[in-house]
Amino acid sequence: MKSRAIGAFVIPFALLAIAYASLASGVSSKIDPLIPALQSNWLHVHVITCFLSYASFALSCGISIMYLVRRNKDEKKGMQAAADSQAVLFPSPDYLDNLVYKTIAVGFPLLTLGIITGAAWANYAWGSYWRWDPKETWSLITWFIYAVFLHARFWRDWRGKRTAILSIVGFVTVMITYFGVNYLIKSLHSYA
Repeated sequence: MKSRAIGAFVIPFALLAIAYASLASGVSSKIDPLIPALQSNWLHVHVITCFLSYASFALSCGISIMYLVRRNKDEKKGMQAAADSQAVLFPSPDYLDNLVYKTIAVGFPLLTLGIITGAAWANYAWGSYWRWDPKETWSLITWFIYAVFLHARFWRDWRGKRTAILSIVGFVTVMITYFGVNYLIKSLHSYA
């Protein structure tokens, strides 16, 4: 099922990421050589897998918001009237719920791989696999939230509103992991 409305809920995440990248890159025009800890092939694998997982989780968050909007309108108007009026604009709640699951099912193994490659890189750069650095800790919290999502989906058959909210909470932890730790907390991951 194709729906342009999904783009309306997901595109803002992409635009914010592009705006941030454009503004953040203009801070300094001086290019310095990489510090030794960053001179590793692990850097490429780690960063790429983490950012792909973040992108997947951003999609799931946008679709979760769309799901909650659709569900709220369905409850207010009555199921049949809402289905008739929104069938063209919004996909069905079941379709959106399944799409949230699929995006998290893609993002979770990528985040897992990102954490594993980060540990390998940490061992290369700092001599230990894990130091309970704030970035590592928040990455683990994020991993646990999405693990709970998948566990609840498989073993408890959670669907709908609960999983949409869990997806949004998971993405909030992604934002804390990326922005909160990078700008608010002193960390081994602060390279600026």
